Amino acid sequence: MEEAKGVVMHVVLAKFKDGIAENKIEEIIKDFANLVNLIEPMKSFNWGKDVSSENLNQGFTHIFEWTFESTEGVAEYVYVAHPAHVDFANLFLSHVEKVLVIDYKPTAQYVRASEERRGEGDL
Repeated sequence: MEEAKGVVMHVVLAKFKDGIAENKIEEIIKDFANLVNLIEPMKSFNWGKDVSSENLNQGFTHIFEWTFESTEGVAEYVYVAHPAHVDFANLFLSHVEKVLVIDYKPTAQYVRASEERRGEGDL
């Protein structure tokens, strides 16, 4: 399988500490989302809560995913310690019990030929 040229996905799984208010979690997520406006190589941001019924989440409750233009862009964000990342990471890490981070280069996407992709509100 061929990797996408340059693009890197940065994925963070998190379990917030017990007792953190939902409005505080929402505030943190807004700050997470704003990073895409502050860090040039960061191109998009998605997040969600675990909705699986398999009970295999190992306690992780939230997923955050960014698209970066390159591995160098991820390195600039994480390893060169971009100031916006450092400030946010200090806040975020003080509110989570555990975190898992994975960076990957996506391979080709396979979509069932007989179906069209629909939005949430489509019937």
